Amino acid sequence: MRKPALILTIVLLAQAGVFYGFSRGEIVPNYRPFDSFPEQINGWRMVRKEVIEDDVKNVLRGDDYISGWYADSSDRVADLFVAFFKSQRYGQAPHSPKNCLPGSGWIWTVSDELPVSVPGRAEPITVNRYIIAKGESKSVVLYWYQSRDRVVASEYKAKIFVVADAMRYNRTDTALVRVVVPVRDGKQQVAQDTGVDFIKAFFETLRSYLPT
Repeated sequence: MRKPALILTIVLLAQAGVFYGFSRGEIVPNYRPFDSFPEQINGWRMVRKEVIEDDVKNVLRGDDYISGWYADSSDRVADLFVAFFKSQRYGQAPHSPKNCLPGSGWIWTVSDELPVSVPGRAEPITVNRYIIAKGESKSVVLYWYQSRDRVVASEYKAKIFVVADAMRYNRTDTALVRVVVPVRDGKQQVAQDTGVDFIKAFFETLRSYLPT
C-alpha cells in the first residue's frame, strides 16, 4: 500500500474508532502517578530533574510526565522523557519526536529501528533510532509508544492499534517513551550503547507504572 493510501486508511479507521467509542464511554485504566518514579534505578541515578513549563504542557496535553537526566557510575548520561495519555479520543495524542525535534532546529541524519533486549521479555522490543544534529551538537534518540504493555516503534502501527484497542477494549491510553543521549567526541556507537543500557535498566520499573 502506498503511503498516502495508508495514511488515508488510518485516518478513516481512526474516525470509525472515535465515533464508536463515543457511543460507549471509555474505560480509563488506573496507573501509578509518575511523581513517585524512582531517582535510583539499577545503578542509574537522577542527576537533574526537568521542570515542564505550563505552556509546554498545554501543547503536549499529556496527563502525566517523567523528565530528567540520569547518570550511571561511569558518568554516562541519558535524558528520559515519558508522556502518559489516559485517552486519545479528545485530541490528546503523543507528539512524534520526528516532528518536534526538527521544529526545534535539529536535523536528522539517521531514522530507522533498533531491537533492544530487555528484562522480562522473551523477544527484543523494537524502538525508533533517530540520530539528530544541530551545529556541532549531535545526539542519539531512542523512542517508542507503549500501550497495554505493547511496545510499538512505528507511528502508523501505533495509530492502528489505538483504533483496535478502542473497539475491542474501549481504551485508548498510551505513553510516549523517549531517551536522548548526547554524542561525545564523535562516538555515536558509544552514545547508542549508553541509551540501550539505560533502557534495559528502567524498562521493568516503567512497566509497573503504566496500565497493562
